[in-house]
Amino acid sequence: QVQLVESGGGLVQPGGSLRLSCSASGSRFSINTMVWYRQSPGKQRELVADNTKVGTTNYADSVKVRATVPRDNAKNTVYLQMDSLKPEDTAVYYCNALMAYGMSYWGKGTLVTVSS
Repeated sequence: QVQLVESGGGLVQPGGSLRLSCSASGSRFSINTMVWYRQSPGKQRELVADNTKVGTTNYADSVKVRATVPRDNAKNTVYLQMDSLKPEDTAVYYCNALMAYGMSYWGKGTLVTVSS
């Protein structure tokens, strides 16, 4: 069983920045892809960014020029750095780990509120 713990959420002013962390533990096997999703009130969960174990990254169009998703494989940790935050970035941000053997695990999420 893999446990994922997100941290770094909170209240951020518009135009500000955030850095979320997601640490994975309990895995005997490698994690293929670590993914950030988010879900805003009344909306479906959407993919924000992901990073494969070989370092390939992918971003949603809505964050592409504002986000990076670095990963530290030695620590089984992925980060989400976002700048120029907008009120529409307000959401619960979830971490997901796609394992080499096909299973997928989720964290409990961390709330980011962008407001003045």
